[in-house]
Amino acid sequence: MNKIEVPSPWKSAAEHEQKTPPVIISYFFDIVYLLKGPVLLANVIPVFTGFWLALHFANTSFMEHLAIFFLLLSGSTLVMAGALVINNWYDADIDKIMARTLKRPTVTGNISLKTTLYIGITLTVLGFFLLLITSIESTIYAFIGWFTYVVLYTMWSKRRYTLNTVIGSISGAVTPLIGWAALEPATHMVPIVLFSILFIWQMPHTFAIAMRKCEEYRAAGVAMLPVVHGFNVTKRQTTIYIASLLPLPFYLGELGISFIVIATLLNVTWLALSLFGFLTKNNGKWAYMIFLYSVNYITLLFVLMVLVTLPF
Repeated sequence: MNKIEVPSPWKSAAEHEQKTPPVIISYFFDIVYLLKGPVLLANVIPVFTGFWLALHFANTSFMEHLAIFFLLLSGSTLVMAGALVINNWYDADIDKIMARTLKRPTVTGNISLKTTLYIGITLTVLGFFLLLITSIESTIYAFIGWFTYVVLYTMWSKRRYTLNTVIGSISGAVTPLIGWAALEPATHMVPIVLFSILFIWQMPHTFAIAMRKCEEYRAAGVAMLPVVHGFNVTKRQTTIYIASLLPLPFYLGELGISFIVIATLLNVTWLALSLFGFLTKNNGKWAYMIFLYSVNYITLLFVLMVLVTLPF
């Protein structure tokens, strides 16, 4: 006699839950990939630091400028998000070739290219509108960053010239100027040095990524330094740029001796790590070490600037 199995509503519900993808989570990760979440966050931190240091040197309180702060943070985040989304829209063809970008919704098809472009333009326009309420100078710096990243880097130099890294670095380096200029003209030594730190830092950081993903960039036809000139040249360039960071903390003496000492130790350690690259044959592992150090380096440095200027 055949056993008749009566369907259980509890069992079918459990099976249904396992088979049905969590739509909300899927949408969330699509947005994170579309906005390049970690990159966006890394660019927001220097905006905050620039604003915070402007408060400190203007000897004014955070609460007095709370409205400006929210407009600044919202506007700059939207502008940068818009630039990143438009980058995804324009690079969809090469993103399909590179393993590191295969999860982007412009590759998977979860978000159409037309929708992506609309999102990028909308975020950009809203961001500039909010920044215009804060200050014209902040808006100008944000536009320089947006135009450099979208037009000069993404659309013009990325696939043609190894100088694409230098050009792209300008867009990330203006972020503390955006924050500072919301309160004060960014002609002070501090925001200029912050710009310099970020500009120089991005070179070895990007070189490390390019070394790790060299073959992917080669297949996609992106003219990164290790693709065009090889690993030895990239290692030399990495060391030169890291060495160029050494004197910069001494121009920030107003942040105190503790900051200068810690920043110098971070620079010396990074330089030693870069020199180790000439002794090792495991280029992939070395590039990964440089990459990890660069991420922690810039985060620690800009958080430290805030910590040493806290009002207590």
